[in-house]
Amino acid sequence: MNRASVVFACALLAATTAQAERADREKEVVLLADKGVADDANKTSTFEGNVIITQGTMRVTAAKVTLREKDNFKYYVATGAPVTFRQKRDNTDEWVEGVAERAEFDDRDDILKLFNRAKVKSNQNEITGNFISYDMRREVAEVTGAPPGQRAPEGTRVKVIIVPQKTPGAAPKEAPKGEPPLDLRTDKEAK
Repeated sequence: MNRASVVFACALLAATTAQAERADREKEVVLLADKGVADDANKTSTFEGNVIITQGTMRVTAAKVTLREKDNFKYYVATGAPVTFRQKRDNTDEWVEGVAERAEFDDRDDILKLFNRAKVKSNQNEITGNFISYDMRREVAEVTGAPPGQRAPEGTRVKVIIVPQKTPGAAPKEAPKGEPPLDLRTDKEAK
């Protein structure tokens, strides 16, 4: 289960483009749960009840984590109220944090999926939606109002916040003078 926990936790944290603490990969994985069942015949392991996975600065929590193995590939499902993860970024004092009701990772195609009220935050940048998918091979993230094949509920929106990096010692730029301010409308007015 050691490698499985490492891959699952690393996959959760790959949902952002921020690099996680590299030294964590060399540290031991500690998995705590109220109950664990390993079914070797079906190549399935299930951990239930306040599941906590830690490795270095990385921490994942869930109500339940299930691991299935097939043809040397692993498929992970974490469910909870909610599933959370947190890990320190490499070479900085910043953290990557995320939350969703369910997280899935398939190491066959290296795709992480976060379902239902999903949010990933790094520093002040944030991605929020009902579905976040991250293809680690192609380094492509997608955020939508519903998983593929499902229709997003009416009025569902995704949200991405990108905060520009501040240049040390740079003075803030002033707005151009002589131009009237923009007249912005609310989302309701735009419909």
